Amino acid sequence: MSFTGKYQLESQEGFVEFMKAIGLPDDLIEKGKDIKSVSEIEQSGDQFKVTVTTGAKVLTNVFTIGQEADIETLTGEKVKAVVNKEGNKLKVVLNKITSVTELVDGNTLVNTLTLGNLVYKRTSKRMA
Repeated sequence: MSFTGKYQLESQEGFVEFMKAIGLPDDLIEKGKDIKSVSEIEQSGDQFKVTVTTGAKVLTNVFTIGQEADIETLTGEKVKAVVNKEGNKLKVVLNKITSVTELVDGNTLVNTLTLGNLVYKRTSKRMA
């Protein structure tokens, strides 16, 4: 199953607590909590380009499965990391945050970010 497509955020859990824990300023948390971000994924074999647009903020990461890449985090920091693919899941550890993106079915993308005991879960649906 290919990850390629555009997905719009449908629901999220734990946003405010997680963003506070990673040091995002309160004004950005307040602005961001109600924005329905759009994730666009382009997959060609083991190469990925992931673009997340949240209002005016655009975050783009390009990586190849199993190879070190510079990944930009939610706070804008660049971190060297290796993204691994396990079935329909993409896993990466950025500093102390573990990110798992799962293509649950052909139309549902679930991204779970974990920092210690804090969990931020985003569920997005494929756009037509």
